[in-house]
Amino acid sequence: MSVAKLALTTLRPFTGSLLRMHLAQPLREPGTLAKRYEALSRLSCTLVSQTPEDLPYNLSALMRPLLDFDFLDLIVFKEGSSEVLWHSIGAGQFPTPDVPMQETTYWWVYQQKQPLFISEWKSDKRFAARRDALKSLGFEYRSLCRLPLRTPGGPIGVLSFVSFRPHDYSEEEMRFLSFVADQVSLAVANVLHLEKSRSARSELCVTCERLKLLEELTESLADNPKIDDLLTGVTASARRVIRSDFAMLGLLNSDTGQSLNAFNLRDGITIERKVIDSLGELLAARVFSKSKSGAGTAEDPTPMCVDGDRIWVEAGFKRGCLLPLVTRGQTLGILAMGRIENTIYSQDEIEFLLLLSRQVAMAVDKALVRGELRELRGNSSEQRVCLDDEIRTDSRFDEIVGRSSALQCVLREIELVAPTESNVLIMGETGTGKELVARAVHNLSTRRGGPFVKLNCAAIPSGLIESELFGHEKGAFTGAIMRKAGRFEIADKGTLFLDEVGDIPLELQPKLLRVLQESEFERLGSTRTQQVDVRVVAATHRDLKQMVDDGKFRHDLYYRLHVFPLLVPPLRDRREDIPLLVRHYVDKYAQRMNRRIETIPSHAMEAVARHPWPGNVRELQNFIERAVILTPGSVLRAPLAELKQAAQRRSPRLSTLEDAEREHVLRALRESSWIIGGPNGAAARLGMKRTTLAYRIRRLNIPCRPQ
Repeated sequence: MSVAKLALTTLRPFTGSLLRMHLAQPLREPGTLAKRYEALSRLSCTLVSQTPEDLPYNLSALMRPLLDFDFLDLIVFKEGSSEVLWHSIGAGQFPTPDVPMQETTYWWVYQQKQPLFISEWKSDKRFAARRDALKSLGFEYRSLCRLPLRTPGGPIGVLSFVSFRPHDYSEEEMRFLSFVADQVSLAVANVLHLEKSRSARSELCVTCERLKLLEELTESLADNPKIDDLLTGVTASARRVIRSDFAMLGLLNSDTGQSLNAFNLRDGITIERKVIDSLGELLAARVFSKSKSGAGTAEDPTPMCVDGDRIWVEAGFKRGCLLPLVTRGQTLGILAMGRIENTIYSQDEIEFLLLLSRQVAMAVDKALVRGELRELRGNSSEQRVCLDDEIRTDSRFDEIVGRSSALQCVLREIELVAPTESNVLIMGETGTGKELVARAVHNLSTRRGGPFVKLNCAAIPSGLIESELFGHEKGAFTGAIMRKAGRFEIADKGTLFLDEVGDIPLELQPKLLRVLQESEFERLGSTRTQQVDVRVVAATHRDLKQMVDDGKFRHDLYYRLHVFPLLVPPLRDRREDIPLLVRHYVDKYAQRMNRRIETIPSHAMEAVARHPWPGNVRELQNFIERAVILTPGSVLRAPLAELKQAAQRRSPRLSTLEDAEREHVLRALRESSWIIGGPNGAAARLGMKRTTLAYRIRRLNIPCRPQ
């Protein structure tokens, strides 16, 4: 809360800290002049780094043993005026009489820069109006001492000691209280300085936020975002940066004057969609007829101000700012901001919004042009196959194809964990490419010069898996005719990939845990301990956490493997990657089979993109290989009838509402990379508050990170 808005009239009774009790306790004994001045040194230490709320309480605690008063009063004025920056009282309740500040004892002391000592208020005639006003409120004190708070730059406020009893202030008390006022002046000046510095830092942060928003928009011009993503992202960022309760971006239809709206509301505000649509139509009609920016109030409407309109007022907004999106002499849409509080949009904010609107107009124009080109290409009956520059991926992930945000999040996490020596647990459905992720972790690590050894734990009989992992000596069991090195021994100085680690038998898990913890093991049938240096990357499609709860997997081994979890998204959560994968596999298998396939029919690509692919990328890969085999010419002949039959065989199973809600929340979490808050977080995608989503995550027993 800003210091300038702090005005404390009803305050809690003093509850001092142990430090203040320690400082005050020795002074409760009958004081002497020496003890009184000894308190000055303690006072200077106590008042260092005080907050406006605590300063009068700490001061009151120190002064009460030294002076007879009922409450302490501290007031600070804005420089050069009678406006009160903050007013706080050490204890008790203080009424606010209807008397101009210029007629008060505060103002007299502040202006004269001199102390004011009144031993008997009733007999003092100089401030009768103030005294009578307080008396009418049932508040009548007898004596007071007001001292000016001064700094080298001038007066800043007044410190007062008030009593309900008459009190004659001695000359020594006056001198002592003047010293106290000097100490308090330094503390108050420090508070004001800190507040000024804090305000300057806040302004700098606002400037940085605005520059960052413009930078993100500039980058979006190069990243070619979808128009819906562009509008959604800009509204959320603009509302946050301009400190508004409502932000809307709309694209105009030049034929009808209607708009396609994207909007963002501050948490805690709910407006019906039909009201939003009505606002969009209202603002679109206003901008479509006249392209100017405007800001104003309902009492003073201007040509481009919407505050006076009935729909705007019914929505609860008192202030608004409306700007057109104009580029190449054409009005593309609108940018509107709204505030519930009666706080005007400053000229600085409007100028920034004008700059923002130009950037948004450029991005929207480019996105619309791309959309028109895509539509033209979509009207063609065929698509080109596998342009190298179209599906080119990062050279560090040669075998992983895709550009979706869900996949890019996984790749960023691989880059983070690969250079470390930490164990990695890769989770995901069957066929999502967990082995490719494990190989990428190895290739980006410092062990890339060492071996990459893999073992499918589900493909080996439980009786032989110990031998496969740790090796065996000759004669260790029937059929062991010679010594054999295990996978851990072979993977020394490299990486061991344990696929389907959830299938490791429970009785073998302690030995695996030991080698993970101690980097040592014994071959089957041997008593000699061997040391190895192996990094373990494990993968599973099972819910290991549930297996731990069911007693089917050791919890200590689970936490050893679960150092850095990676969740590979299923293909249905990255559908935008399907066309790239189709072209990639068509090109791959066509080269292998010495075929020349140049085009893919549009209807075939659409059917493939719509299919859910429960087997994920592996199923899609096998389907494309089969399609290439069936293709005699240059146009891909995909067996689409298989997809129709698979869809007919899948009988829809009704789930409970809780299951459906859980899956819906999980999908939002996956798409937002498990980020809950923020403009691109799961809460924003679901249209709810961050705290509401956190409650539902707990209620639905959803882990905070992929398990």
